[in-house]
Amino acid sequence: MTERPSARATLALVTDDFTELAHPAGESEPGGPLGWPGYDAARARAAERTGEQESVVCGTGRVGATRAVLIAFEFGFLGGSLGRRTGDRLEAAYTHARQHRLPVVSLVATGGSRMQEGMFALTQLQRAARQSALTREAGLAQVAVVRDPTTGGGWATLGAGADVTLALPGAQVGFAGSRVRPPGADPAAYTAQAQVAAGSADAVVAPEDLRETLALWLRLLTSRSDEPAPPPRALGATDLPATGWDAVRRARAPHRPRARAYLDAYFTHRVAISGDRCGGTDPDGMLCGFGEHGGRTVAYAAQTGTATRPAGYRTAARLIRLAGRLGIPVLTLVDTPGAANDPAAERQGVGPAVADVFGAVAAARTPITTLVIGEGGSGGALALAAPGDTWATPDSYFSVIAPELATAILKRPPEDAPTTADQLRVRPQDLEELGLVRRRP
Repeated sequence: MTERPSARATLALVTDDFTELAHPAGESEPGGPLGWPGYDAARARAAERTGEQESVVCGTGRVGATRAVLIAFEFGFLGGSLGRRTGDRLEAAYTHARQHRLPVVSLVATGGSRMQEGMFALTQLQRAARQSALTREAGLAQVAVVRDPTTGGGWATLGAGADVTLALPGAQVGFAGSRVRPPGADPAAYTAQAQVAAGSADAVVAPEDLRETLALWLRLLTSRSDEPAPPPRALGATDLPATGWDAVRRARAPHRPRARAYLDAYFTHRVAISGDRCGGTDPDGMLCGFGEHGGRTVAYAAQTGTATRPAGYRTAARLIRLAGRLGIPVLTLVDTPGAANDPAAERQGVGPAVADVFGAVAAARTPITTLVIGEGGSGGALALAAPGDTWATPDSYFSVIAPELATAILKRPPEDAPTTADQLRVRPQDLEELGLVRRRP
């Protein structure tokens, strides 16, 4: 079995100038808070083996250009378990982050709460959650890197509770550790890759790429701005459609530039968040993340031209709220025939998911700019649109409903769809005249 990197070896992967924080005074009663026989000896052996006095090492260091508070778990110290003194160190680290306005990076490797401290150990999860919540309220970014293994309460607080969760390849990641899973449980479900696929983590990052990746994330997440994001320039047709039906056909054309082309042209660098933290992802329908445009950070949520799934909407809502907490403007790209309406989408809560985005946009604490780059299909598109700052390209349309569906609802023959499209006034120039959008040349 390959030896797991120590806490300090992991810190060395991401920073060259780590400075450890002073250790808060801890309890010293024999046997810990429960008087557990042999506990003192076990801690002494762990200290001798690892050179550490507790299961976390906390300090500050520069990751790329950004100074951060760094929390690294030492799995060799009683399985990286959380006890009362662990909680003391975590609280001190988060407090330091808030006092000095620093982001927090947690390098997690833990088996969960420490058995020898019983409920005292378990309540450290509440302490960690409280510190994370206070740091979130302070508008400071939290990034977790989950290592092998990250299970139990450590995963359910510091790992999955971070703003952005990265994972090392091959890491065992899950709420249930290997010794407490149901008999016959598929081990593949408890991996870093599985958590990314389930929307519970954002990306798997190789150790050799970790420093550069973390540096980019921290640079982007700590760049605040009050100015709205400028809308991207139109990449497709420059002339306006003659009829409503022409606008619809243009927007549906397979060769028309889609979200990835717009994001590539707009950002010099970008990183993606993935998943709704509720068990779902929509990688084919919604692209979300943060990028650098004109030397500042802009968050983005971009539809790709397909029917958007519930997980896509929930991921977009997560992105908009995170950008609001961090003071980062948001760019949304609208391009969908509408929200997915199949039975699976209904079972996954498409209505509440769309409502979640409407709510996130309505309550946004940071400017949102929208560009309609293709189809603007009903409420599934409108949910992502910024009231008062929505732009449209010449090869786009926006409609209360698809013209074919409107034709059917009005009990007209199918061949009347072009006429219905004209009556709905879906062209970008129509929408501009109605005061609903601005046209982007």
